[in-house]
Order: sequence, then structure tokens, then C-alpha cells
Amino acid sequence: MGHTATAHAGSGGLTATEHRLANGLRVVLSEDHLTPVAAVCLWYDVGSRHEVKGRTGLAHLFEHLMFQGSKNVSGNGHFELVQGAGGSLNGTTSFERTNYFETMPTHQLELALWLEADRMGSLLAALDDESMENQRDVVKNERRQRYDNVPYGTAFEKLTALAYPEGHPYHHTPIGSMADLDAASLEDARAFFRTYYAPNNAVLSVVGDIDPEATLAWVEKYFGTIPGHDGKQPPRDGSLPEIMGAQLREEIVEEVPARALMAAYRLPHDGTRECDAADVALTVLGSGESSRLHNRLVRRDQSAVAAGFGMLRLAGAPSLGWLDVKTSSGIEVPAIEAAVDEELARFAAEGPTSEEMERAQAQLEREWLDRLSTVAGRADELCRFAVLFGDPQLALTAVQRVLDVTAEEVQAVAAARLRPDNRAVLVYEPLAADDTDESGGDDAAGASDENEGAEQ
Repeated sequence: MGHTATAHAGSGGLTATEHRLANGLRVVLSEDHLTPVAAVCLWYDVGSRHEVKGRTGLAHLFEHLMFQGSKNVSGNGHFELVQGAGGSLNGTTSFERTNYFETMPTHQLELALWLEADRMGSLLAALDDESMENQRDVVKNERRQRYDNVPYGTAFEKLTALAYPEGHPYHHTPIGSMADLDAASLEDARAFFRTYYAPNNAVLSVVGDIDPEATLAWVEKYFGTIPGHDGKQPPRDGSLPEIMGAQLREEIVEEVPARALMAAYRLPHDGTRECDAADVALTVLGSGESSRLHNRLVRRDQSAVAAGFGMLRLAGAPSLGWLDVKTSSGIEVPAIEAAVDEELARFAAEGPTSEEMERAQAQLEREWLDRLSTVAGRADELCRFAVLFGDPQLALTAVQRVLDVTAEEVQAVAAARLRPDNRAVLVYEPLAADDTDESGGDDAAGASDENEGAEQ
């Protein structure tokens, strides 16, 4: 059954229709005839939160295996066919989902749909020891390059482990551990596919210069015969108290270019009004050169070379507010921490000004418009809201909920959550006694870096 494609208030005229195949696959279509391209996005409701102890990293490893051939497409054929047709593609894994996506010239849309259906329905025909070992090595090398062998590379992993206690489904990050990657067997991968890579555990969105009737016919033709699977267990409960109750702290001495203070604050779940208020608060405090922390630490005190406060929205567990400050040469971390706490306390006591509210909400609105301005971004957002919140239409009106947040709500969530007893803290100290390099990393680097891509 399809919903009527009526534009919702605040959607900017964008529309989407929903359909469901007999095997359970949810399909979301959105027409956009501005350019002759179409985006295909497929979200599977599986991420690192579904993994069990001893098998971390399996969701991300399997994402890589999905590019290693299927029954009718051998080896690297998926990449070769899409790129040869003038398209682009990739896949990523997060705590809460795994996604695959292609953007194609309109006349090549059928090819992308066939390719996604072929690996959903027949990947096990091509999954063998050779492809398993090949991609295990690729993922281990990715871990070395992006985490273990770069400055501050394991910060997000360490803070996540502090912020979510042992046994919590979000305690480990999608990259997984080297030991668990080594332990994963071919049968583990096959069982993972049978459990999670089923049409009734997925949402497919197609956005762009499409004919909805023809597109739906292709979806039915290629996906309709793939059987569903009812063996999936729900993820473990990710709920936690609103406040950690004590500051959790770890000091790390490594070869890093500058001292750093990083912290993760426990924030409301995504999909709530309180989460939107927290997003506005962190935007005022730490997003961009007009933010309070940048003005205080970088511009006024000149005690830091970079200061950011970003948000990792999570639906199945408390979200994280990610503070990231790289110090100037010779500045000690306690001075930075005292200044941060002073600014957070002032914000909790006074709240944002009307100018700060206007600027922060405009910035979040622009980011929302940026995501929906491309067919690929819109396809991803429609899948996100369908998988995590059950309704893809929410993607088209999400910004209005942010714009409806009041200054009082922003102040309240800051006072309740941005407290020293509600954070996990990492302090980085360089190996050398003297700091000679004043360079810092990206602001709030970990807040949006939970996705692991199948870089080929």
C-alpha cells in the first residue's frame, strides 16, 4: 500500500510515498526531476549494538563482505558495474544500522536495484574462506590506519567504553577489536547474514528523477522473491540513568601533537524534544567560530587552538555530547577544564541569548537543508527515520521540531546534563616534556565519526 504523496508543512514541498512488499521490505519513493540522477539507499536494521561479546566488529566486517561478490556478480563486480555506468557507491556501519547506497544516472537505476537485490538474495553463494580472509585483513588494516596509528585515533573508542558500561550494547564501537576480528569465522558471517540481511529487516529508498510506477515494478521484480527471515532477536536494552552520577576519567600519554581535553556527556535519546534542545545547546556552545567555547578558549584566552562541542544522536541509547579541545603550546589541561566548566555553568544559569538561539537554529536548519538538497542525502534521511523511528515522513519535517525548541528548554537540558558528574573524560599528554606543535585536530571529531565505511 502506498501513502498519498502530500507535502507536509515544513517539508519544503518534498514528498515521499511508502510501500511494503509481501516479504516485508519497506520501500520509500521520492520524485525529484531537477537533475537526471537517482539515488538508491538500503538500510539494514543491524549495527554494532546487535553484536555479542567476543564478536565485536562483525557488522562492519560483513559490510565489507557485501562488496566481495554474490551469485551473479563476482569479485569486485559491484563496484565495476556501478562506476562503469557513471555512478558512485559505498556503504557504512554504525551502532544502529548498516547502509549501502548508489547514485546513478536515471537510465541506470534498474542496474542499481538489481545489484542490491542480488547480494541481498544470494550473497551466501559467493561467501567463502578466501573473501572472508581478504576482508578480515582489509578491516584490520583500516583499524590500524584510522585508529591505532594516528594521533587521538582511539579517543572515540575509549570514551565510548567509559560512557557506556561493560555489557552495554554501545560499549564497543563498530570497528571492533583485533582479537574479535581474528576470531570471527566463516560460519559466524553466514549466520549473521541469514539473521539480519533479510527484506523484512530492511528499508529501501529511491529518490530522484524516477517514474514511481516503473521503479516499484523493478523493486517487486528483483526483491519480491527474496524470502523474509524471522530469526532476528531485538537488540539488548540500551537504557541508562539520565546522569552518570560521577565523572569517569582516564589520562593517556601518547605521541600526540598537543595536549587535549575530550569528554562525552550523556544526553537524551534521539527522536525526543529534549534531544533537539540539547542539539541547539551544543551548537551555541561549541559549533563554529561564533560559539561560546571558541570565543572563550581560542579567541579570547588563546589557550586552545581548537574547541568544539558536537552531538552524536542515538536512538537506542543515550546520545553523546562530544567535547574536543586541543590546547595551545604550554597550556595545561586543568586550566582548559576550569574554563570549560565556567562557560557551561554560566550557560546553565543564564541560557542562550535570543541572537544565539537564532544563529544556532539557522545553522541546524542549513545542515538539514544540506542533507535533503541532494538525492543521496534525502534517500539516506528517509531510510534513517523509517528504520529508527518507524516513519520516513518525519525526515521531511525534522527541522521544524528543532525550530520549535525554546530558549528555556535549551537552558533546562544544559543545566540538567552538562555537568561534571555526567561525563567521561580523556586527558591527552604528549610523550615529550615540551609541546612544540600547536596544531590540533578537527572540532568534535568523534561526534560524527562512528560510521565505518567500506572504502575500496
